Amino acid sequence: MGKDLSEMALEELWELFPIFLVAHDDHWKDNFNEIEKTLTGLLANQPVVRISHIGSTAIQGIWAKNIVDVMVEISQSADMRDMARILEQNGFIIMSSESKRISLNKGYSINGFADKVYHIHLRYAGDNDELYFRDYLNEHPVVAKEYETLKLRLWKQYEHNRDAYTNAKTDFISKWTAEARKEYGDRY
Repeated sequence: MGKDLSEMALEELWELFPIFLVAHDDHWKDNFNEIEKTLTGLLANQPVVRISHIGSTAIQGIWAKNIVDVMVEISQSADMRDMARILEQNGFIIMSSESKRISLNKGYSINGFADKVYHIHLRYAGDNDELYFRDYLNEHPVVAKEYETLKLRLWKQYEHNRDAYTNAKTDFISKWTAEARKEYGDRY
């Protein structure tokens, strides 16, 4: 039997779970609706403010990793660690934990990706730039295609280095998120 995921070095994880992009799939919305229902049930007694589909799978028509990103915004008074524990007890894996952000995933195994893979981003309400970026790209298809082009260019270059792939997109995301905030004001 191979190593447990928690025993693997980052490089081993990146090898097992490489960056891969696929054409837009309308089923991503269904996958989001399914996980939203699951999260709503698991966190029914918690002060959840909003559950949102974020990331490239929430942007119409662009290539993306076949991973549905979900932001769970919680009340400022909530105990984020308690909520993460509830999710962890129900099959989610904590991938990173900071004082005001916890990321979890579901659909990773020692055999690679499952059919449905999710990244859950626990955040306090208002820490939601991803909503602005998502909306802006959905309402500005030319910018969305520029983002897709960037992602496709970076894909093979950083196939086995998720941090470098993410970092290489940061300037683009920051620029258009700032534009979105100007255009949308306090939408969220």
